[in-house]
Amino acid sequence: MRARDLAVEFPTVTLDSPALEAAKLLAEQDLPGLIIVDDDSRPLSILPGTQVLRLAVPPYCQDDPALARVVDEAHADLFLRRLGGKTVRQCLPEQSRELPVADRKATVLELAALMARTRSPLAAVVDGDGRLVGAVTLQSLMDHALEL
Repeated sequence: MRARDLAVEFPTVTLDSPALEAAKLLAEQDLPGLIIVDDDSRPLSILPGTQVLRLAVPPYCQDDPALARVVDEAHADLFLRRLGGKTVRQCLPEQSRELPVADRKATVLELAALMARTRSPLAAVVDGDGRLVGAVTLQSLMDHALEL
């Protein structure tokens, strides 16, 4: 089995997409992350959902879970407004890391190794020109492994 066999269409965003729209896409489709592409559909980065949360949740709640416990649900919903006006570019980690991108001919083991090495919940699958053809999520990879 190859990456092309496991890859499925996957939502993408650009660096200039609004962060709030990206957060809604993550939540509405229950995605582990998003693939950021350029104008030619070439993957630039993977935006994990946790990185969007880091911008939405105030630092004092991240640093002290006891403070997060005292915020009620009505006020917690307001934290997403912190994403207003920000772009996906602003949600990316400051330090770049290896991009979890695999050729469509990659094996399942190559995909698993790539996702483990990059600590990414998904891998972008590209054609010979580097254009996105789909993605493989950790869940689909695990589902495939359990079928064997």
